[in-house]
Amino acid sequence: MESSMKTPIEMLEHWVEKQGDQVYLKQPIDGQYKTFTWRDVQVKVQQIAGALRHLGLNPGDKVAILSKNCAEWFITDLALMHGGYISVPIYPTANADTIRYTLEHSESKAIFIGKLDYWADQESGVGGEILRMAMPYDTMPAQYHWDKLLTLGQPLIDAPLPSLEQIMSLVYTSGSTGKPKGAIQTFASYGWTCNAVVRDLKTDVEDRLISYLPLAHITERVAIQGSSFYSGSCVAFVESLDSFVADVQRARPTVFFSVPRLWSLFQKNIIDKIGASKLNFLLKVPIVSGIVKRKIHAGLGLEHCHLLGSGSAPIPPSLVNWYHKIGLNISEAWGMTENCAYSIINHPFDASKIGTVGHAVEGCSIKQSDVGELMVKSPGLMQGYYKQPEETAACFDEEGYFYTGDVVSIDDDGCVTITGRVKDNFKTSKGKYVAPVPIERKLAQDLHVEMICVIGSGLPHPIALVQLSEGASLQPREEVRSSLKNTLDAVNPHLESHETVDAIVVVTEKWDVDNDILTPTLKIKRHVLEKSFSEKVDGIRGGKICWEDEI
Repeated sequence: MESSMKTPIEMLEHWVEKQGDQVYLKQPIDGQYKTFTWRDVQVKVQQIAGALRHLGLNPGDKVAILSKNCAEWFITDLALMHGGYISVPIYPTANADTIRYTLEHSESKAIFIGKLDYWADQESGVGGEILRMAMPYDTMPAQYHWDKLLTLGQPLIDAPLPSLEQIMSLVYTSGSTGKPKGAIQTFASYGWTCNAVVRDLKTDVEDRLISYLPLAHITERVAIQGSSFYSGSCVAFVESLDSFVADVQRARPTVFFSVPRLWSLFQKNIIDKIGASKLNFLLKVPIVSGIVKRKIHAGLGLEHCHLLGSGSAPIPPSLVNWYHKIGLNISEAWGMTENCAYSIINHPFDASKIGTVGHAVEGCSIKQSDVGELMVKSPGLMQGYYKQPEETAACFDEEGYFYTGDVVSIDDDGCVTITGRVKDNFKTSKGKYVAPVPIERKLAQDLHVEMICVIGSGLPHPIALVQLSEGASLQPREEVRSSLKNTLDAVNPHLESHETVDAIVVVTEKWDVDNDILTPTLKIKRHVLEKSFSEKVDGIRGGKICWEDEI
């Protein structure tokens, strides 16, 4: 590890000395920016860290953060680093059970609660015994509010700098068992990865970033928050979903990362506004083409971007090609919580490599296992899973390569194409892993169901494909529909938001060994059904029950 590497706390000091009065964070409140200079941030970081000391929290204690993205998220995270605490970010959409499990498993002593859409539904997961501290937004009740924390005790000025080997954060990710696992990331693994991002993407103090993908996800924590620490870039936030487009346009980002689902929505909005055939025609007219492209870029608020990225889930090559045609080049990247989300990227953008996730970045090594599983090794790898030594040992080989679970092909140029998962778990287009088997078991309790397969790789939400029992296939459709609807409505509220099933589709073709849908031992070949139905069912929403011939 490079001994010259600095921690985010040292970088904060660096930027305060170099550009302390420059605006660092821009938080929209009621449509107006509240700005924080680098010096403002440092003062608040020292005050919050001092308040935590005053409240009896000791270095090494775990402190959770449950909030949507905001300036105070950054400040809180830096305060935890400054005070020697270990941060435990939790998704702002997590349900009460997941919140409870994460807090208990991590042994968090306190929690910062911020911007949340449904805090009343989540509060029972936090419990009354843990110390609650609230960011300055409408959120669940807490013992200490932001303004109080900023005056509590003495600012922590002379704290020892964190060492590179010190644990910085436990980043929880869904495991194949369905229980989240806490990846242990140190200042060394985080710092190396953030520096690699800044090195490769060439961001600097002139860049403008926008933070809206969940900071509890390692991608945002590295690509936006982390790169700002090491590049000195300014960061703006999004106030709400309703103001998203306006917030992006106002932020005028020079770097923009998103997920496939959002790129898909942008495409739909553009086509709805212009019309597919009209757009294709206009793009063929030389002078008009340039004007149309500039208008589209400005409409999205991306006209200043020198880098566009997509990650967290596979993006259809056809979508990347479509954007390339309108002059927006999206670099697809690959990473995991366990390797700080940055190992492979198609950057500089190469149109001939659309469909791959690109090549390994400098400092990262990749190889394939005997079954074609992608294995990675880099200084960004986690130390292991918190309190799970057996799982940790099982996911590394003797050379220190990490088993990713992704099956891949690697071309002669070293570019990687993801072809599937070693296990059945899949990622939705929102970048969340879903374990289908527990969902299938719940839905299969309906007596009309003989066989079921939940698919959803690259879709916004899972879809359940169903073969009816012999008796059910003879009943009136409306009777069966009503029963399946009741079952779905009973199951969905107990699932995580990203696991909820968008629809049940009754498949009319019989699943058997002859048509290669079942194995000789009568197991369903999930990948076969994924291939046949993914495009067909994309677009079905709202808990709908339908037959294949009704799509």
